[in-house]
Amino acid sequence: MHAIGFTDHLPIENPASLQDVTITKPTPHGHDILVQIQAVAVNPVDVGVRKAGHEHLTRPKILGWDATGIVTAVGKAVTLFQPGDWVFYAGSFNRPGCDSAYHLVDERLVGHAPKTLTPAACAAMPLTSLTAYEALFEQLHISFDPAKPNFQKRNQTVLIINGTGGVGSIATQLAKLAGLTVISSASRPESITWTQQHGADLVVNHRHDLVREVHALGIKDVDYILGLSDLDSHWDEMCALIKPGGHIASITENRRPIDLKKLTKKRGTFAWEWMYSKSYYHTADMISQHYILDTIANLLDHDLLKSTLSQTLQPINALNLRQAHQLIEQRHMIGKVVIEGWNDLTPYCGSGNLL
Repeated sequence: MHAIGFTDHLPIENPASLQDVTITKPTPHGHDILVQIQAVAVNPVDVGVRKAGHEHLTRPKILGWDATGIVTAVGKAVTLFQPGDWVFYAGSFNRPGCDSAYHLVDERLVGHAPKTLTPAACAAMPLTSLTAYEALFEQLHISFDPAKPNFQKRNQTVLIINGTGGVGSIATQLAKLAGLTVISSASRPESITWTQQHGADLVVNHRHDLVREVHALGIKDVDYILGLSDLDSHWDEMCALIKPGGHIASITENRRPIDLKKLTKKRGTFAWEWMYSKSYYHTADMISQHYILDTIANLLDHDLLKSTLSQTLQPINALNLRQAHQLIEQRHMIGKVVIEGWNDLTPYCGSGNLL
């Protein structure tokens, strides 16, 4: 089957950095489902994995951790899906990615795709939605009843550092649905507009001193902080702005030691969010990602969430995947870039039926 991969860690300008390849079509066993891929999104993690390393690989490495498609076969232990189901998911970090015509994924990491979105709009959502949902409601411990979104406005504030990226755009919307006042950071006119369109109540500039920026809004401190960019640069600001007893979570790693003692007197809590953790360690609660994605799909179908799709390329091939990687590497992306459709596969419509 057709796939896109690499054997050497090369600059994206090099045509060999991502190449069209042919690999064996896999067969599902156990909890795996086989998905015919209709659209894939590209994330910073794809770029990071492609660039990291120096060794030559004997077999092509396939990237891709955002997909939508149709189930074509299932393993004997599968109970959540059947052939013909339209699904969306991010998948597992320690298995081949979804940049291939067909892809194996554990059913417990997969959700039923929203019925009202195009394949491209669906593919933009899984990884960022899972990350935002887990960060807000599992790591920051913000209470949220998805059956009653916007049920109660609470007197609590969350600061989202980098609210214009894929995760930030979803986190902003989910935090609003949970009743919080959202302060989002952005630095350019177009990114400020984007985060306001996705529900930010207030906007600050993360290229300036965030403490001064937040104080200028008349806000002394905040209940929650979600760090989505450059933890090293923003750590001191986070510690200064968090309320006593407040919670901080980050999805970006530090490159130098961070001083946790800055949270001691405030009894502040710090947590990491890594969306792949459950599948990487095969945790007992891995199936929670299935339920989260089904929740996200329901919110999308009821127009309570917006897809963060901002650019679509066609068809799925090495040339367009390299272009998508270049867009991510330029670090000016707002929302998500998706690649849709194969030249040699039947197109697929948003209602879940083959055309």
